[in-house]
Amino acid sequence: MALLVAAAALAGPAAAGPPPAEPPTAPAPRMFVLPLPGRADVLRAFERPPAPWAAGHRGVDLAAVTGGDVLAPGDGVVTFAGRVAGRPLVTVALAGGLRSSVEPVVPDVAAGDRVKAGELVGSVAAGGGHCSQPCAHWGVRAGRSDPPVYLDPMTLLGGAGPIILLPEPTIQRRAAWPDG
Repeated sequence: MALLVAAAALAGPAAAGPPPAEPPTAPAPRMFVLPLPGRADVLRAFERPPAPWAAGHRGVDLAAVTGGDVLAPGDGVVTFAGRVAGRPLVTVALAGGLRSSVEPVVPDVAAGDRVKAGELVGSVAAGGGHCSQPCAHWGVRAGRSDPPVYLDPMTLLGGAGPIILLPEPTIQRRAAWPDG
């Protein structure tokens, strides 16, 4: 036992100072759903910017049908239903200090309305999107910090498990690798 205590004391901390800050990750899985019915066809994935002011894609673009349903991604309260920069959108305050926005959306709700996960909040607006085909941009912000912290909305869905990359079966090994 004394040998274990001595070994632990000699090992000391692995690095000096506090650990580097990690970007926030999604909270433990809750009851979140896609803001569009059916499966997610992601046209453009989330791209975390290297700094809060840098370029990135602070959400995901999902293939949509103009006039199609837009759903509340979780239980919450509508905090905004209107236009920002000429685009109609709906924002819902969710559990854990999250705020979810979907655009372009013609709202069927108003600020202050309570919604449940999967409940209709509007329809996909014609035009107004930033994709080459009809799409809905889904973004999620955490907390009230300035600048805001954006999360990858797809991580809120849970149940998908980790992404595992497998080798392609058509790739064959070389008969002999050159030395050195």
